[in-house]
Amino acid sequence: MASHESGGFLYLPDSAIEALAIPPGEIADAIEAALIAKSEGRLHVTPKSVLLPGDGRYMMSTLAVGDEGLTVLKTVSVSPDNPGRGLSAINGAILVLDAETGLLDSVMGANWITAHRTAALSAVAARRLADPASASIGFVGCGVQARSHLAAFRALFPLQQVLACGRSASSRDTFCEEVRALGLDACAADAEETLREADIVVTSITLDYSVEPFLDAAWMKPAAFAAITDLCIPWHPDSLARFGTAVIDDLEQERTAGRPLMGTHPIAGDLTDLVTGRIGKLTQPAAFAFRGIALGDYAAAVLVHSRARETGAGQVVTDAAMDRGS
Repeated sequence: MASHESGGFLYLPDSAIEALAIPPGEIADAIEAALIAKSEGRLHVTPKSVLLPGDGRYMMSTLAVGDEGLTVLKTVSVSPDNPGRGLSAINGAILVLDAETGLLDSVMGANWITAHRTAALSAVAARRLADPASASIGFVGCGVQARSHLAAFRALFPLQQVLACGRSASSRDTFCEEVRALGLDACAADAEETLREADIVVTSITLDYSVEPFLDAAWMKPAAFAAITDLCIPWHPDSLARFGTAVIDDLEQERTAGRPLMGTHPIAGDLTDLVTGRIGKLTQPAAFAFRGIALGDYAAAVLVHSRARETGAGQVVTDAAMDRGS
């Protein structure tokens, strides 16, 4: 029985979601299924909404409804001053509603889902654009996305070496130690070395358009793949033309954006086109650049919702409990 039927909702904080231990590949599979559902008209999404209110803050929201009978709304804020407050730089929440009645079904933390759905989006692209024999991966940015991408890509590729390039030496070195604990080789590298040596590159710097570009796509190996999660901010715009195939997450959303992800470089298609085989010949080096899409949040949240119902995870918050709290 859904929690709203008893006058309440299910609460799933990030810790409860993480404890479900959903493998990265399952999230990628859920996203692929959602892409097909969208192409068949069974999943409806809005373009991502973004606000830049100043002080480096970045706020966004996504909305989607599918034939599972659920509506998913996510809102997240990136606050660069949060680490100084002892908080995660990214925080937010996800609401899951009954799509028929509009009643609240679940409230979820957004941090775990945001990290892992982002990596899963990259994994969906990498399944088709990266060399299956890729043995090295380079990270420009050594935070949450580096960790979630490493977990997702280790499940796909025979990775042996990790190159780490980060603004903070402390964060970079901590990341390298974690990588070595996984049994992989890890070393610190500058930006050029990272791009020249890695079969796969993941860039995930802070979303700040004041950052001067410092990455050149010409440094990439001829058969390399880049997962670009940071709006292409660190990439020299003129160098993006060196990518043979450039794919983004959603063409419709891109048309509403004020600043094109890939500049003037032609885009081969979006993730739906890639999964449904509508993109022709794929050439390397290849890039997947993305803003994040409602579909990814929807697929991950519905998967978490289903797994939580199956396992009894989370806490049901009843109307009576809320009345007592007031």
